[in-house]
Amino acid sequence: MDVNKVKLVANEIRMHTIEMLFKAGSGHPGGSLSIADILAVLYVDKMKFDPKNPNLDDRDRFVLSKGHASAALYSTLALMGFFPVEKLDSFRKIDSFLQGHPDMKHTPGVDMTTGSLGQGISAACGMALAAKLSQRQNRVYAIIGDGELEEGEVWEALMFANQYKLSNLTVILDFNRLQIDGPTCDVMDIDNPAQRFQSFHLNTIEIDGHNLEAISQAIDAARSVKDKPTVIIAHTVKGKGVSFMENQVGWHGKAPNAEETQKALAELRAL
Repeated sequence: MDVNKVKLVANEIRMHTIEMLFKAGSGHPGGSLSIADILAVLYVDKMKFDPKNPNLDDRDRFVLSKGHASAALYSTLALMGFFPVEKLDSFRKIDSFLQGHPDMKHTPGVDMTTGSLGQGISAACGMALAAKLSQRQNRVYAIIGDGELEEGEVWEALMFANQYKLSNLTVILDFNRLQIDGPTCDVMDIDNPAQRFQSFHLNTIEIDGHNLEAISQAIDAARSVKDKPTVIIAHTVKGKGVSFMENQVGWHGKAPNAEETQKALAELRAL
């Protein structure tokens, strides 16, 4: 992996995300910034896809189960060439194909419509089973949120993944410990996710979700497991990269104003 290239893309994802939210006047910066490094590793170094043929049959699939972080996904897709970067300015605008939550019917590169938490990971399981039944070699990746773990559907999906030995499925938990209503430990504590995932007989890996090499190695390790799905617990910082947004629950779903945008971009350019 070219670490410098991936780092550059991750930083560009963050900058585009900030600009998009400012121009839209709405969106979710905290959970978008926390997954930028993961998205950069996946799209630059790990996943098989073709921007000129978004519906390539044997492509790897990606599902952003925590669909409110769509700005980070759209930034990634634009940087990968699925559509012009200039289109990011239309985020959340009327008649734009870049809606507040990903829409597979209108946005090139989006494999699943998401937003209702719990449903994305369920769809990812279906994709992984379909690939196995069709004897295709493509893989399925899904990012879920820690607040999303409060949805019972997530655990039903993970039981399904274990039952059908979906070794081609890699689930990545954005474990930033904050959700819209506050710290996850106060809302519905998931104190030891590794122990919980292991009790579901899932291959479980814990990493620093901002260490590019650790992310890369964990994804490679997941590929080597042939009899069960993998969950990567990525310990992340909500709002990562912007000092005044980091670990601040108020930035879960609030767009920056002009002054805040300029300050955030200045910090990101300095990285």
